[in-house]
Amino acid sequence: MTPEESKAVATRGFATHSEEGGFEPFEFTRRAVGANDILIEIEYAGICHSDIHQARNEWKDSMPTNYPLVPGHEIVGRVSQVGDAVTKFKVGDIAGIGCFIDSCRECVNCRNGHEQFCVKMAAYTYNGTEMDRVTKTYGGYSDKYVIDENYALKVKADGDLSGVAPLLCAGITTYSPLKRFKVGPGQKVGIVGLGGLGHMGVKIARAMGAEVTIFSTSPSKEADVRSLGADHFVVSSDPANLTPLAGTFNMILDTVSADHDVNQYLALLGVGGAMVVVGVPPSPNQIHALALIFGNKTLSGSLIGGIPETQEMLDFCAENGIRSEVEVIKPDYIETAYDRTIKADVRYRFVIDMKNA
Repeated sequence: MTPEESKAVATRGFATHSEEGGFEPFEFTRRAVGANDILIEIEYAGICHSDIHQARNEWKDSMPTNYPLVPGHEIVGRVSQVGDAVTKFKVGDIAGIGCFIDSCRECVNCRNGHEQFCVKMAAYTYNGTEMDRVTKTYGGYSDKYVIDENYALKVKADGDLSGVAPLLCAGITTYSPLKRFKVGPGQKVGIVGLGGLGHMGVKIARAMGAEVTIFSTSPSKEADVRSLGADHFVVSSDPANLTPLAGTFNMILDTVSADHDVNQYLALLGVGGAMVVVGVPPSPNQIHALALIFGNKTLSGSLIGGIPETQEMLDFCAENGIRSEVEVIKPDYIETAYDRTIKADVRYRFVIDMKNA
């Protein structure tokens, strides 16, 4: 054993070993804490729908799962060790980890703070490799993570951190497009779907000063919509409810991961309006060109955010008292949480308590 190997960080996580398999305890090692690294003792890890896709190998054609898989890219915890050259963190600080943990740092996208679009492909937090393309990455359903300080996020928060963890994916996924299309006072924003992403969209858009309408197929969610701060609630399963709203929205954020007709929402945009898709339905959508041409409308996508923007989002949420609405679970509930997430039976994000796992 080399001196470096002897310093490797023993880690306990929860892994699945096949498409049909459940989660069980899994022991592995993280790399030794290097000069620029910090060691985070994970307190909470959120469950993202992409965790489910990868655990069940549902993206096998584009991103096949490499088992054993320890998911989790919505991570928050406390720094317990810092490398000799670390300047951004000190022991005891609260730190977060999002969807990637490194990138080439040299390409045009990395230099511009868009590391998620690294030309050489970023190192994903799990089901990937480090930038050496050899060392496998395991995610946040675990008790520790070693990460370069430049790819960890500073978290300003007190007390219970469970509602902070989902900000590292659900928060930035909604913040980034709202910011890009300059949402602010006097604008009307529609949020399609009220799940883990949608409820964060409501909170962030309201904090930016927009008038917010939620579109949902579930009439039972109206009370929750009001409590989250949305101004209006529309049951979208009845087309008659949409007709009076044609041409009235500046922006619509589509968070739905189930198959649905995007065209009906494009019709609600005013001249110059934009619709941004962040949910990933299983089937392609058919878009009629005239739905965009008439009104100079934009249909766009958005993928999380780079490190600078994610840090900006965390600071914005801290300043505005924004956290995710969560249901905290133990690791032995992961499989049930997955099933309930698929059924939209959660308000609004499951978070695994790793500090008491």
